[in-house]
Amino acid sequence: MGVHVIKVPDIGEGIAEVELVAWHVKPGDMVAEDQVLADVMTEKANVEIPSPVMGKVLALGGEVGQALAVGAELIRVEVAGEDRDAATRPAPAQPAPTAAAPVRPRPTEDRPIASPSVRRRAWELDVDLKDVRSTGSGGRIMHGDLDAHVAARGASPQRARPGRAQGGERNDEQSAPVTGLRRRIAQKMQESKRRIPHFTYVEEVDVTELEALRARLNAKWGAERPRLTLLPFLARAIVLAVREFPQINARFDDEAGVLTRHGAVHIGIATQADAGLMVPVLRHAEACDLWASAAEIARLAEAARAGKATREELAGSTITITSLGALGGIVSTPIINHPEVAIVGVNRIVERPVMRGGAAVPRQMMNLSSSFDHRVVDGVHAAGFVQAVRGYLECPGTLFLE
Repeated sequence: MGVHVIKVPDIGEGIAEVELVAWHVKPGDMVAEDQVLADVMTEKANVEIPSPVMGKVLALGGEVGQALAVGAELIRVEVAGEDRDAATRPAPAQPAPTAAAPVRPRPTEDRPIASPSVRRRAWELDVDLKDVRSTGSGGRIMHGDLDAHVAARGASPQRARPGRAQGGERNDEQSAPVTGLRRRIAQKMQESKRRIPHFTYVEEVDVTELEALRARLNAKWGAERPRLTLLPFLARAIVLAVREFPQINARFDDEAGVLTRHGAVHIGIATQADAGLMVPVLRHAEACDLWASAAEIARLAEAARAGKATREELAGSTITITSLGALGGIVSTPIINHPEVAIVGVNRIVERPVMRGGAAVPRQMMNLSSSFDHRVVDGVHAAGFVQAVRGYLECPGTLFLE
């Protein structure tokens, strides 16, 4: 018998370390070749590490949440008929992964589709995901599916639910490490707020005519073309507005003291996924018509929610849109997607009375809550940009004029 030491592979793109976000095996388990051993996370991507050998797990190389350097010991596996020298060679470098795709893809029927956070909960609850009925798109297992499965077998969906401590006192405290994508989001948000002096500008927009146009276009073309939401119109308005205010479509390297204004408009679309907030990028929005934008935004959102967005699809934005849809509230103070200098926040649309010609008339009203980097964007330019966006949205016919 020999011992095969599996090391953290070189995932590429200059990655020096990864974060261990989930184990799928434990000491004593028998593993097959290509069986996924662990999930690790780079700056943007979840990566599954498969076993190159068949054998018995002897030891794990770290705890969930721990940072491991490339080349560090990940796991030890006892194997048959292998000499120790060969066993300790580093695992070969793997091709660059997508945001949640395995380093070495596996057939869907061989391994259920689920995010790392769902897999980790399943591991903690001792649930085999092959036994869980999925309701997500493409057969993806969601957190609710896991809860339903655990409830059906008569157990609690959470390992540490509030209960009674000894002596009859309630113990409602729960502690859990912030790991994986959630940790990356926390670090990025903290870094953005620390480095950027934000200021937020809020303006109301009358979208009555825009909503009427959107309804007419969907009624006419809905069977043949992608359904139009508000976002393609807003993306088009931003494309036109940054022509007047190019300093808004920019990225600021504060360490080098260099502001780069971009001719192309690559719009980040903040998207909520099971694992946390992701920002896939609508590239070259200036070259897209409404339906092309709608189709690409829908595709990117689905890829992000399914954990299939690639690194390229999650990088390179020059300005970002964030929207909570019907939950958008009245006003928000969005955090800039560093190193960009602006983010446009969409609040919910409400019908309310507005004075027109001395009479109150019902109008569809929406607030835009936009934040800017005050180091490089003056208040007058931020206000001018938002007013330009407002003008295009309130008179949607101008969106189609060059």
